[in-house]
Amino acid sequence: MEKRLYRSRNDRKLAGVCAGIAEYYGWDPTLVRVAWIVLTLLGGSGILIYLIMWLVMPEAP
Repeated sequence: MEKRLYRSRNDRKLAGVCAGIAEYYGWDPTLVRVAWIVLTLLGGSGILIYLIMWLVMPEAP
């Protein structure tokens, strides 16, 4: 079966983007969220990336 990137329905805080990325790569969702916060604080690119991923990633079935 093909592995696909989806927004999480179970472990979402905002839209499920960070949890979906964590599930896809087998990482801890907390680490992905911390990385997103660091990107946001270092230059604001985290917000733009999150919004784009929210629009592009489909929600898990």
